[in-house]
Amino acid sequence: MKILVTGGAGFLGSFLCERLLQLKYQVICLDNFYTGNIQNINHLKSFENFQVINHDVTEKISLKVDGIFNLACPASPIQYKKNPVFTIRTNVLGTLNMLDLATQTGARFLQASTSEIYGDAEVSPQSENYWGNVNPIGVRACYDEGKRVSETLATDYHRQFNTDIRIARIFNTFGPRMDVNDGRVISNFIIQALKNEDLTVYGDGIQTRSFCYVTDLIEGLIKLFLNSSLNEPINLGKPEPIRMRALAENIIKITRSNSKIIYLQMPKDDPKVREPDITKAIKLLNWAPKVSTEKGLNQTIDYFKMVLAAQG
Repeated sequence: MKILVTGGAGFLGSFLCERLLQLKYQVICLDNFYTGNIQNINHLKSFENFQVINHDVTEKISLKVDGIFNLACPASPIQYKKNPVFTIRTNVLGTLNMLDLATQTGARFLQASTSEIYGDAEVSPQSENYWGNVNPIGVRACYDEGKRVSETLATDYHRQFNTDIRIARIFNTFGPRMDVNDGRVISNFIIQALKNEDLTVYGDGIQTRSFCYVTDLIEGLIKLFLNSSLNEPINLGKPEPIRMRALAENIIKITRSNSKIIYLQMPKDDPKVREPDITKAIKLLNWAPKVSTEKGLNQTIDYFKMVLAAQG
């Protein structure tokens, strides 16, 4: 099978390309490198069945492929708030273009959605039948509503054109190859701790997130893609919520840092709770995360130590 991975040079995309190549698929990595990093995929260029195309998904492209993983989109708040119109164009026009390609070629299409479609959730854990609590005109709406629209588009293409779709609602994921400056909480805390700087916790630090290690998440995506008939959204994440204050304390402990914790004003529309209900994934995909948070943090810390050392 020939698989197209949009956003393939990003954090998740590069791991997905790597795993698909290990499984002997032909892989096309498509990225405009707005947030993707060529260094994430340089080690894959030795694979004969790997191809890189510099292209923006908001522009149409003609390719013969058997499957599409649509991961293209800025994914961290700093990145998607920087250019909100570009973010929503990627979510809407990019998804439309990839759905058109899937429909024309008969390819299976997997949309990388997000737990952010649940917004500032009023229930926890969040299951797939919860419709969410999203501010449609807030500073995060370009991403939150953009991903909600991408789910709508995929579902309507399935209804109207019988396009073979999958929808993955991805919860917080971490690991090596996260960008140093992307503003995500784990990378922020680790970089600050390694530099012995104050760790910046927003609000009072009691808000929760649930973190899945990247290799576990990639296995979930592939299992969902290979499922023969699962067209409804599926949560992929680790159902072990942790308070941000506790996460900061743990990273200081692991890194043996001299950092202190400081508290800043909570960003607007920032979710207070985030925990996936993965009952469907366990039952329908036989998937659940295996890597412990401690092991994942150690591997991620080792990666950022290497990055900082290279920067001098």
